[in-house]
This record gives sequence, structure tokens and C-alpha cells, in this order.
Amino acid sequence: MHLSKSSHQQSRVSSEEQTRIAVVGLGYVGLPLLIEFGKNMTEPVIGFDVSEKRIQELKQGIDKNCEVSKDTLASAHILFSSDPNILRSANFVIVAVPTPIDAANQPDLEMIKSASRIVGKNLSSGTVVVFESTVYPGVTEEICVPIIEAESGLSCGIDWKIGYSPERINPGDNEHTIDKIVKVVSGCDADALERIASVYERVCKLGVHKASTIKTAEAAKVIENIQRDLNIALMNELSIIFGKLGIQTKDVLDAAGTKWNFHKYQPGLVGGHCIGVDPYYLVHKAEEIGIHPEVISAGRRINDKMAGYVGDLAIQSLIEAGKNVQGARVLVMGLTFKEDVNDTRNSKIYDTIQRLKSFGVHVLGFDPNLSEDEVAKFGVEYVKDLQTIEKVNAVILATLHKSFKEIHLADIIRVCQEDQKAVLIDLKSWFLKSVREQKEALIYRCL
Repeated sequence: MHLSKSSHQQSRVSSEEQTRIAVVGLGYVGLPLLIEFGKNMTEPVIGFDVSEKRIQELKQGIDKNCEVSKDTLASAHILFSSDPNILRSANFVIVAVPTPIDAANQPDLEMIKSASRIVGKNLSSGTVVVFESTVYPGVTEEICVPIIEAESGLSCGIDWKIGYSPERINPGDNEHTIDKIVKVVSGCDADALERIASVYERVCKLGVHKASTIKTAEAAKVIENIQRDLNIALMNELSIIFGKLGIQTKDVLDAAGTKWNFHKYQPGLVGGHCIGVDPYYLVHKAEEIGIHPEVISAGRRINDKMAGYVGDLAIQSLIEAGKNVQGARVLVMGLTFKEDVNDTRNSKIYDTIQRLKSFGVHVLGFDPNLSEDEVAKFGVEYVKDLQTIEKVNAVILATLHKSFKEIHLADIIRVCQEDQKAVLIDLKSWFLKSVREQKEALIYRCL
């Protein structure tokens, strides 16, 4: 395994005209990848999605995920289609479909299986198929390959080749884009690995890392997010402990962070499409082979319970302020799973809201990145802006969007009932300094 930047430049030039790329699945992962290839290939690249609505929007220059602009879409040489037959003209197919978990936290592989069937039915001899979806080690070769072989009648390794290159897309992150990261690649044999590496090198300017096997690459992807999940779980557990001790977690982390080898993580709700999901994939596979991963599972338990902990923190603060919990009005600021995106997938604030509602609390939602219909999906009252909102009993700052940073502590207090103490649950510790400086009469809690 080694880092390669340009070892295949000559072969890349000679084969560029012969490589016809198709990306299956045009969501948060597939579309940015498609755009990069569309900007760097002389031949048009194919963008396929089963959603006709999604295809029509993209043809009109509309990305509902707000990750790609209309000008960017127009600048790339792309053929959008929801007709799977178009895949027959491609000889390098990349599959980037979601791999979520079900209600029991078990891997839901239905979409990747469906994509495999589509690819198999439209597979041409000599094609290289690369999966980017996050999976546990073994899914690509043990689940996807047999499906493609059954649908195509073609043998993997002989008639076509398989590979895996884990996605590293971070929604809302303009710094770590595809052209600015190292991409892990793997293949079923040396020929497949070199072909896959040469294709990705066209868009990954920092080069590619060649993993020794497909399972190695699959495992690498899963543990990238498991590591973050465990570190955040540690911060969350510390936050609970420090909260009981009357110590501000941010103060502790600021002090500890002055040591050169202290890793800086923050407590908070762990949602989204990766960190809160991927660990369950490895847990599933480990249990399948008779191993119960105690550390990984403990991290998941801690992070999953934080949403309820936040809800209880709000309830306790309302009681401390002398307010009736039944019928109390609580404003939640920020509903997306992270700042400055419109992505609500697996947003854990939803669980906090359900916890509050179970006590009879009336919850209001304010998120400038979401439409009224999207806010309504959380089962809350829609708030368009803070200027017109009726008085509330408490505020929870859940997601720190850029626009929220322009809001002052006085603005938060102003929307609260004037005859009672204001309650502010600040998950980002954003107002901690202001609370200390202004010594406002409010009940303030942060993680």
C-alpha cells in the first residue's frame, strides 16, 4: 500500500477516451463525485438515479440538497437519466447509494442490493464496478457481487471487475472536497486496482491510497467514523459527570486542550448519515462472527441517550424556574443534524423533541435552512423568525448555524416570558461567555 499521485499518467492519457463513467445514486455522495468527473473528463459522464423527479431537478440545475450550485451543474459535462439502460454504455460504474440502519439498528442493505440488481441487468463485459456506500467488511464481495453475477450472467474477475472506494463526503464542508482529499481505492485484483486508481486520480489531486484488499477498504471507512463516535461519546459522558459536579465542560476542555497531545472533541448530539450509523454496521458483522464489541457498543449507547438527556435537562430547568412543565412552550433553534446544511437525516434533536412532548411540552422549531413543511416533519410549531414569535418558557440552541451567531443573549431572553426566569439550554456552549459577562437573570445549562 502506498500513496500515489501520478504513477499512471501515461496510461491515463491513453485510456481517457475509452473510459465511460457512470455514477449510480445522485445524493450527497454521488452528485459531487459526478460533478468532479464531469469537469475533468472529455467524454460526458452519466448520472443515473431511480428518482425521475431528482433527475428532472438536476437537468434544470436544481440540487435540493443545496450542495451543488446551478452554475456548477452547468459547467460539468453530464448526461442525467433515470433509465437504467443508459448504464449499458458505461464501462466504469460507481455505486453511491445510501446504506442506513433500520429501527432495530441493523444494517439496511435494500438500496445497495437494488442498485446491484440494476447494475447487473445493464452490465457490459469488461466493465469495472466500484462501490462507495459505507458497509461492513464483506458486503461488496459477498452480497453485491453475487447479485450482479446473477443478473448479468457474467463472472466477476473474468468478464468484469469489482472494487471499493469509500466515500469521504462531508455535507456543508467546502474545505475537504473530492479534489482536496486522498481517496482510498481497492480492487479484486492488481489489474482492477490499477484501473480504479487511474480513474480516481483524475479528480483526486492529492492522490489515492491503494488498500491491500476490498475488505480492508471497507473496514477503513467504518472505523473512520467509529473513532469519532467514541471520542464524542467520551466527551458526552464527561459532560454528564461535570454537569452533576457543577463544572463547565467547555472550561475543562479548554484547560486540557493546552496540552500538545490532547485531542479536541466536543460533546453533543450525534446524528447524520455517518457517525451515528456506521458503527452499527461493524457491530453487526462482529456479532455475526461471535464477537460482542463492548467499546463500540458502549459509545453508541452513550451517544444515543444524549437526546433524552438534553430533554430531561430542559425539563429540570423548567421546574427549577418555577414553570409548569405541562403546556410549557419550548423553542428549539436548529433542527438539522449539523450546522449550515439542510440535511435532517437522523437528526437527534427529533428524539429530544419527542422526549419534551411526552411531558406535555409544546415545542416550536426555528431553522432558517428548512422550509415550513420540513420543520413540520419534526412535529413542532413552525417559527419563521424570532421577531414575530410569541413568548416561550425556554430555548434550546441545538445547531449553531452561522445566522444564529449573530443573535445576542438579550435576543434569546427577549423571546422568553418576562414574569419568570428565562431558561436556555445551550448545546454548543455558545453563550457561556455572554452569560458570565452580563450576569443575566436566567437558568443556563450547556453540555
